[in-house]
Amino acid sequence: MCIGIPGQIAHIDGCQAKVDVCGILRDVDLTLVGACDERGEPRLGQWVLVHVGFAMSLIDEAEARDTLAALQNMFEVEPDVGALLYGEE
Repeated sequence: MCIGIPGQIAHIDGCQAKVDVCGILRDVDLTLVGACDERGEPRLGQWVLVHVGFAMSLIDEAEARDTLAALQNMFEVEPDVGALLYGEE
């Protein structure tokens, strides 16, 4: 099973970005979604679904927050989810 984690783009440098996932900045490749939108504007502040260091798709903020809430609820009963959300081992 693959799990994508929602994160908000905080910084962009070329196709590389820093994406905020639960307060942790992660290095993410934006190649699959593009660093800029269709108007040529940087995707700063937009939400993406992150899997193994790549932004797999764009998602809206409501979906992102709902997914994060569900994952945080899972963390309460399954501590291994913490590695996905908070980068813990």
